[in-house]
Amino acid sequence: MTPVAPSDRAPGSQQPGAAAGLVRRRFMQGTAAGVAAGALATGGAAWGLGGSLASAGAGAAGGADKDLVDLTGQHAFYDQPHPPGIQTLPQRHAIVMTFDMVAGTTRGDLQSLLARWSAAISRLMAGQPVGQVQPTSAEAVAQDTGEATGLDPASLTVTVGLGPGLFDERFGLAAKRPRLLRPLPELPSDNLDPALTGGDLSLQVCADDPQVCYHAVRNLARMVRGTVHTRWTVIGFGRASAGAGQQTPRNLMGFKDGTRNLRTPEELDSHVWLKDADWMTGGSYQVVRKILMNIETWDADRVSDQEKIFARTKLEGAPLTGRKEFDTPSFATLGPDGQPVIDPTSHVALASAENNGGIRILRRSYNYTDGINAYGQLDAGLLFVAYVNDPDHFVRLQTRLGASDLLNEYISHVGSGIFAVPPTPKVGHYIGEPLFA
Repeated sequence: MTPVAPSDRAPGSQQPGAAAGLVRRRFMQGTAAGVAAGALATGGAAWGLGGSLASAGAGAAGGADKDLVDLTGQHAFYDQPHPPGIQTLPQRHAIVMTFDMVAGTTRGDLQSLLARWSAAISRLMAGQPVGQVQPTSAEAVAQDTGEATGLDPASLTVTVGLGPGLFDERFGLAAKRPRLLRPLPELPSDNLDPALTGGDLSLQVCADDPQVCYHAVRNLARMVRGTVHTRWTVIGFGRASAGAGQQTPRNLMGFKDGTRNLRTPEELDSHVWLKDADWMTGGSYQVVRKILMNIETWDADRVSDQEKIFARTKLEGAPLTGRKEFDTPSFATLGPDGQPVIDPTSHVALASAENNGGIRILRRSYNYTDGINAYGQLDAGLLFVAYVNDPDHFVRLQTRLGASDLLNEYISHVGSGIFAVPPTPKVGHYIGEPLFA
């Protein structure tokens, strides 16, 4: 298994953004037939998204990257080279929530949703409410649920994904479909639950404070109620992937997870970011998998067998042909019995770039637990999130892993989704705006 890349946390002091009027004016100028302009204006009035709408996410002030929790960290939203929450230093908590557009919704409804979400995300990432917590009228409904009041931003990021279904005949967007966005094929490892699969939209919300994380996804879902309904959700914790300056965390099987992940800007440019991709240039593709672990069975296995399955030592995380975690595995090294020290069907061997024509993906995964299942056993596993500039790279890797990985005895892929993550908007614009030009 493989880490995550350098932080996109902006150093220095917060920079002022443009006035909210500019945001509203530019949006109105760019809408088709003014449909979404009215929707945004209505959304701004109803949800308190006026005021410092643009400046809320225009700059960021964060402390130095470190493995200690810094709840004052803040990330920028607008005017960034790439979407937040991808190369960002992994936070300690995550929620992935997927949505379907309600039957009968229109192109204008989708446009309004993306505009309202953009405005709200800029405020949330700046540690601000999406509207009034305490209305002036006793009869009014609160615009923000209020549970994050008084809390710092906690390095919150929100990443929005667009599913393949958005580009069907419903919204007239077929001509704008990202070139490589299509439903994932059936894979050898699949044991998918339809209730945990697919979706028109995704939100990946990450923060170092679980209450800040939950507040964000709760309010983003709440403000578009009636336009979408939730499809499936996974709540993650603990960072099962590593970023710059972080120690490699562990998955729930007790092994380090993320040792060989992409780290440098050059690696991200090669394997994650889209180039010359029209309106998707600077964005990426997101693959989400819910992977159930047979924890009870795994815990009963001897450690030597666990190490053979992963091809790494349990404590240090070193490849079986090395001594330190970051030693490069040697797949040609033979043991005293004349057999490869690293089993060719081990997880490391099957997932390595050396054995896959140089294919690499950016992992941004988390552990999850859903308590106890119907059989009285622990219901837990991995919220696997990956970013790639070609989804076929994931498909090729998972085809190999699903067919013969020694780990398959202990895991099952029960949920799945693929989404296009558009580039971050400029101040005065919104996520996916070119779709409606």
